[in-house]
Amino acid sequence: MIVLPNAKINIGLNITEKRPDGYHNLETIFYPVKINDALEAIIAPQLNFTSSGINIPGDSENNLCIKAYEFVKSDHDLPPLKIHLHKHIPIGAGLGGGSADAAFFIGLLNQQFGLNLSIEAMQNYARQLGADCAFFIENKPVYAFYKGDQFEPIELDLGKYVIVLVMPPVHVSTADAYGGVKPEPSSRSLKDLIKLPVAEWKNQIKNDFEKSVIAKYPLIGEVKQSLYEAGALYASMSGSGASVFGIFETLPSLQHLEAKSSVFYKV
Repeated sequence: MIVLPNAKINIGLNITEKRPDGYHNLETIFYPVKINDALEAIIAPQLNFTSSGINIPGDSENNLCIKAYEFVKSDHDLPPLKIHLHKHIPIGAGLGGGSADAAFFIGLLNQQFGLNLSIEAMQNYARQLGADCAFFIENKPVYAFYKGDQFEPIELDLGKYVIVLVMPPVHVSTADAYGGVKPEPSSRSLKDLIKLPVAEWKNQIKNDFEKSVIAKYPLIGEVKQSLYEAGALYASMSGSGASVFGIFETLPSLQHLEAKSSVFYKV
């Protein structure tokens, strides 16, 4: 069975509070975008994970798909599987690619082996794997809060726009990104701001990571500025970076960015 995990972008990201457990409370809008990996699983003599495409750092035994398998198997009878992941979603980009792979794999297990898991049950497995992982179970636009793993549905359809995503040759450490922000409650909730016309988001919706991350990696700021110069209604870093997306009314020409970065059009 093959599934196609997709990426997400963050429209706004406010770090509101540091928690006693070391994590942070935040608020953000998760929006799915059409940049996809490909994930296949077949019954095999023993559990095995392989990958192709973009190189995935670390040992295969620690891949989130393997961890997802082990969590589900602890409660359900599953056969050994050969798992193959073709990686296309950029890594270290703030796009949730690894979380998407794990969440889609949980859905694959549920469907392929008739586990009859509820949405809530699959989300609970996913929450053990990453703060944004549970989002990909339903894979619909949401207002996310708490650690980014609690959701409220929102009405948001950007289908009439072109979303362009740029991944510069930069790697941003999530830990460093969090170290550069000062948590504080936002004066106005993203639940309200997201209802504004997209053209008004530029001056109203922010990503708290941008200030310190762009100071350390100026190329990210240059990409964002280039998207605005090309006509973006709104441009922002996604998550803790390093990817930057722009929302356009029509397809732009970004040849100057393509020379230095990976550019995904009409996502």
